[in-house]
Amino acid sequence: MSRIGYKVVDLPAGVEVKQDGNVVTVKGPKGELTREFSKHITMKIEGNVVTFERDSEDSKIKALHGTTRANFNNMVIGVTEGFKKELELRGVGYRAQMKGKTLVLNVGYSHPVEFDPANEKGVEFATPSTTLVVVEGINKEVVGDVAARIRATRAPEPYKGKGIRYVGEFVRRKEGKTGK
Repeated sequence: MSRIGYKVVDLPAGVEVKQDGNVVTVKGPKGELTREFSKHITMKIEGNVVTFERDSEDSKIKALHGTTRANFNNMVIGVTEGFKKELELRGVGYRAQMKGKTLVLNVGYSHPVEFDPANEKGVEFATPSTTLVVVEGINKEVVGDVAARIRATRAPEPYKGKGIRYVGEFVRRKEGKTGK
């Protein structure tokens, strides 16, 4: 049984929700997000409280109930506060820098790797230091996807720990050859 689907979503001041059939638009101080939800889940807006109800007790629709509520809640958080992922670079000579709005990574390849925010749908990059990259945006799904693609350019390897990892991520280390 999904308990998350039955929780109500409180709308903060300054957030506006429009519903057109299955398409929901949430507008707030940081921007606007639009998403299409399933026809099996109905959304009710009463003042500044939003509730979700399902039309069936099928197991897939029960799962969709909680997922729909969580996705809507992430839309509300995104347009009010935004989302942020931090990545750290570990390795000799590994560094990140901004060239205009483009993120340039030097991570041991013969050429620098560039990420242009124009291709990344509303995501902004920042480099507070040469070994730290911050990915920010209002869509949680897009921020996580872009951060995962940046990490995939040089994933942390298990022997020396070199690579790009999330801040606070634990990378399990392996023992090398004994050299006999």
